[in-house]
Amino acid sequence: MIQRRTLLKSGAAAAVLGAPVLSGFAQQSVTLKFSTFMAPQSNVWLNMHKAWMDKVTADSGGRIKFEGYPAMQLGGSPVQLYDQAKDGVADVVWTLPGNTAGRFPRVEVFELPFMMSNAEATSKAYWEYVQTVAPDEFKDTHPIALQVHGPGVIHTVDKPVKSVADMKGLKLRAPTRQVTKLLAALGSVPVGMPLPGIPDALSKGTIAGCVIPWEVVPAVKVNELTKYHAEFDPAGGALYTTTFVMTMNKAKYDSLPPDLKKIIDANSGMATSGWLGKVQQGGDVAGRKSAADRGNTIFTVSPEAAQEFRRRSRMLEVEWVEDMNKRGFDGKKLLETARALIEKHTRSTKA
Repeated sequence: MIQRRTLLKSGAAAAVLGAPVLSGFAQQSVTLKFSTFMAPQSNVWLNMHKAWMDKVTADSGGRIKFEGYPAMQLGGSPVQLYDQAKDGVADVVWTLPGNTAGRFPRVEVFELPFMMSNAEATSKAYWEYVQTVAPDEFKDTHPIALQVHGPGVIHTVDKPVKSVADMKGLKLRAPTRQVTKLLAALGSVPVGMPLPGIPDALSKGTIAGCVIPWEVVPAVKVNELTKYHAEFDPAGGALYTTTFVMTMNKAKYDSLPPDLKKIIDANSGMATSGWLGKVQQGGDVAGRKSAADRGNTIFTVSPEAAQEFRRRSRMLEVEWVEDMNKRGFDGKKLLETARALIEKHTRSTKA
């Protein structure tokens, strides 16, 4: 009898003590560490990363919070960001797959010359492409969004670029393997380095210029450190773009309660990818103005002049297809799929 009463008492106590625990579990909160190489004053950090984090926090009723680490404040170098997400050093990262040359080869198709249309449509195409023909490209992590930036622009210190001939011998910073190959095909001397290295390299004369989209120009002081800018008439196509991935540590995502997973899921995918691309390209206007306001010279390469850039860079497609075939993929099919998806999403974004 005593034993039964004791069991009942302890059972009742457990029930009373357990109630708050269960209630607490239902309202479980989490703080996620978000790491990237972008500067805290950059358009990308303020209008894309922080905006996304703020929306997730609001959608979750404050149960998902973030610690933000721009400019690699969590430690490490930009090339280590993807592995920071894979290994759990960070919970969410935003980085360039191309920082590690050849590691994510199938998504390089979007970085081939004159592939992209606009960043919103190309970002949506990039998401659908990975989901349908390259679902294991980022298998070590949980992808949240995949996007590209606006059209790439050539920025130079002392020599304006008006034609392919003007590219000869120029030491230019390149962001990825495909853009490195593109610059070499155009006759310049490509120098690979992460974005944060650009100001120092320009200041010291290590490079004569760089290729980046307009929106990031103020963040790395390219408007101050260069005098000439060559952009391409949209009618002739964009010279290049760069792919990005916002991705999450798998174990951290899997550990979330179902309702918080739904919040992350609702802020992931094609729509989020397109939004990120659109916001990033939207920053091109202010970036271009920052150069124009300083009296810098901005030259627009005509569609006719762009044909020579296209002709000189055409071999990159052939080489990429051959590379994919060697890796066991159908390179031609991947290229055709990417093109078709860009065309499809370009039509829908215009509609």
